[in-house]
Amino acid sequence: MKSNDECHYVYILRCADGTLYTGWTTDLEKRVAVHNAGKGAKYTKNRRPVELVYYECLDSKPLALRRECAIKALSRQEKLSLIRRHER
Repeated sequence: MKSNDECHYVYILRCADGTLYTGWTTDLEKRVAVHNAGKGAKYTKNRRPVELVYYECLDSKPLALRRECAIKALSRQEKLSLIRRHER
């Protein structure tokens, strides 16, 4: 298992208005806190609080960025299915 220092996380947040936001980071806990403080992405600033509903740990930044793009290309229903599979 990788240590947290080696993880490049891709994550999905559920915003207070029910929308989903996808991003990447190397410090998941800190990034979610930044979003909830209103200092994260412009998209989440007025949609707080946000809740972490999905994440993956990848080996490198390029892999994480590719996965982020792939998740962003999914439909809302596909993202919700991904989240549901992760919850099990």
